[in-house]
Amino acid sequence: MKRANEVGLDLVEVAPNARPPVCRLMDYGKYRYEQSKKAQEAKKRQTVIQVKEVKMRPRTDVHDMNVKKKKIVKFLKQGNKVKVTVQFRGREIVHPEIGAEMLKRIAEEMADISVVEHMPNMEGRTLTMVLGPKKTR
Repeated sequence: MKRANEVGLDLVEVAPNARPPVCRLMDYGKYRYEQSKKAQEAKKRQTVIQVKEVKMRPRTDVHDMNVKKKKIVKFLKQGNKVKVTVQFRGREIVHPEIGAEMLKRIAEEMADISVVEHMPNMEGRTLTMVLGPKKTR
């Protein structure tokens, strides 16, 4: 009868947290190779969601707003989240309701393809809102 190390097998601890710990006789190099392949396959299937940002000002014109909306739609269709930011400069900060109205309008127009994840929130001189893609089943 041959010993395990003569055959090329190793004693590998498979479940160290179990009581009692579980060990197995196996080829350790082959085991590590299979584990790395499983991890590589799992990494390949996962999707990474990025947060894209679209910035504008309270005085952004209608045509420019339409261009920004097209960008938002593009990002949402790619499956990314979109952070819409209205930047106030100088005396514009006196009228934050203009920025809030802009974000509200964008949220209403994007309602069919997006969900508002964070409602408009004032942080210093910026008003931000986060849109996420709608789940399609």
